[in-house]
Amino acid sequence: MPEIAYHLIEPERRTTGTVFASPHSGRDYPADFLARTILDASAIRSSEDAFVERLFDAAPRMGAPLLHATAPRAFVDLNRSADELDPALIEGVRANGHNPRLSSGLGVIPRVVSNGRAIYAGKLSRQEADRRIVTCWQPYHAALAAELEAAHARFGQAILIDCHSMPHEAMDQFTQKGARRPDVVLGDRFGASASGAIVDRIEAAFRAAGLMVTRNTPFAGAYVTQRYGRPSRGRHVVQVEIDRALYMDERRIEPNADFEAFRALLTGVIAQIAEIGRPREQRLAAE
Repeated sequence: MPEIAYHLIEPERRTTGTVFASPHSGRDYPADFLARTILDASAIRSSEDAFVERLFDAAPRMGAPLLHATAPRAFVDLNRSADELDPALIEGVRANGHNPRLSSGLGVIPRVVSNGRAIYAGKLSRQEADRRIVTCWQPYHAALAAELEAAHARFGQAILIDCHSMPHEAMDQFTQKGARRPDVVLGDRFGASASGAIVDRIEAAFRAAGLMVTRNTPFAGAYVTQRYGRPSRGRHVVQVEIDRALYMDERRIEPNADFEAFRALLTGVIAQIAEIGRPREQRLAAE
């Protein structure tokens, strides 16, 4: 198992109901897991949202907590329900209706990484699957739920920014010929997980930084947006997908020459998004 499931970086003084979280940037690969997979060290990392926690590490300086996974997505997917167990991978699990994520091998314990490449040669025991959920999935979601509850109690609303990255080619079939390729996709489950006014302000923050933004296609949000987004109760969740080519070499899984400049660009975006979660009287006092 990874030594810990997540890191939580709290601000010195919490000033906003905005919370930033990255469930897929973990890269603490257990030795026994690496010994069991049939993939090489590079391929096993292909599903990572590599370096996303570094892109958003300005959040605590803006008064917002940053929660990021250390457990890798290929080991346990924190953006899936704990009961999304794949019968094709986990022994003793029965199929229960059609779930397209499970059919694709993308359950809470993934069977494949990007491009459908199998992680294992055989099946895993139910005991192993349950162990990963108890030691990684449950602690991450307990921490996330606690942060959102604290934000709501203190500021009257909680705004979760669920931070992800997308392969550059992910937008190929969704971009018209000659049109500018989107840099960022915001997912709010077509309005179900966050108020339109908040999503508008988040989009405006990215656009003000010169980034091309679209919504919900092809990424509308998954388990985290579905579970925690309750806009009528003041609980908003927006999934943010950022084109990896803007800051990393996808083949080598390394920051590229633009990494620090892009990270600096996002600092201004993070500041504006943190501002959304501040009470009106606090914003006026700061002006």
